[in-house]
Amino acid sequence: MSQANEESPIELDRFELALLKRSTSSPPFTEEELEQLQARHIAHLQEQTRLGHIRVAGPVDEQRDESLRGLSLYQTGSLERARELASADPSVVAGRLELDVMFFYCPKGSI
Repeated sequence: MSQANEESPIELDRFELALLKRSTSSPPFTEEELEQLQARHIAHLQEQTRLGHIRVAGPVDEQRDESLRGLSLYQTGSLERARELASADPSVVAGRLELDVMFFYCPKGSI
């Protein structure tokens, strides 16, 4: 995608941004289940990064919306593929986290 101003065109890279939010209908989990689920969640993100699908992922803090837990920046070429991969996150599958996927644009080469 290119966006032009009067002086020169700005070239943009496009990524798929996955936002993870605390589910409003999360089933109850024991502390042990939460620890295991978190370990599988991290392993999933690490594997997607190793495979080259995720450029960066991590939690957020100090946000106004306390339901927002983290984000992943995918580079798969399509929202559908990014949504498919992000939906396989064990925390999403278990219903602990909800997912929203959208395009994110930034200056070409900045990431």
